[in-house]
Amino acid sequence: MRRGIALWNPFAEMERIRREFDRLLEELLPREEAGERIFAPTVDVYETDKEVVVKVELPGVKKEDIEVSIRDNALHIRGEKKEEKEEKTETYHRLERVYGRFERVVPLPTEVKVDTAKAEFKDGVLEIRIAKAESAKERKIEIA
Repeated sequence: MRRGIALWNPFAEMERIRREFDRLLEELLPREEAGERIFAPTVDVYETDKEVVVKVELPGVKKEDIEVSIRDNALHIRGEKKEEKEEKTETYHRLERVYGRFERVVPLPTEVKVDTAKAEFKDGVLEIRIAKAESAKERKIEIA
């Protein structure tokens, strides 16, 4: 069998980087939908031996304004961060905080037991813990 040398295509690599950059901007920057700003909160996803843990940063959001569901092995987080409105006439020099609806779909890294999901919201961080399905857990096999 003859193996050839694979040629490097710099234009294909630049296109891959552009797509990755576009995806990153899409996640970080709020978008407009029907005149309303929508943003995606930042998340951390990790797993232990027994469970998958997702932490979502939601500063300034009230617990009752958050909705969490699991379907198709993905965690769906949506809600709204309501703007604080005051009647004072103030001169703003910088406006960086984002308000409006938010939505994030987080693919889970392994199969989980949906009925074991638990969520806790504390200090602006939503933590969701879901037990791994038995088929997803690693099991050592003794060699005879």
